[in-house]
Amino acid sequence: VQLVESGGGLVQPGGSLRLSCAASGLALDYASIGWFRQAPGKEREGILCISSDEITFYADSVKGRFTSFRDNGKNPMYLQMASLKPEDTAVYYCAGRNQRDCLGSASPPWDYWGQGTQVTVSS
Repeated sequence: VQLVESGGGLVQPGGSLRLSCAASGLALDYASIGWFRQAPGKEREGILCISSDEITFYADSVKGRFTSFRDNGKNPMYLQMASLKPEDTAVYYCAGRNQRDCLGSASPPWDYWGQGTQVTVSS
């Protein structure tokens, strides 16, 4: 399984950014997929999880600001981030798991994740 993120960078507070995740080797019809992030010195934080039947669970910290979607089929997956805050600064990881459901959570146990992409929100 390979998950490859792209689209990170520097953005001003209040700005927007879109990340993408290309998955290979993961049977997306039978898997759930999502994003988590980790800031320096902080614990990993789950952002969202999408079940195989397209139900999305969002963390409270990003609800209303972040959305996830896919163009055609299920790959690639995008993370659209808006109204970004300095506290959103972190390395963002695309993640997947060999279970259809998200256990009702934005942060289920993940089996796979990518190398991460840095997002920095600063003026």
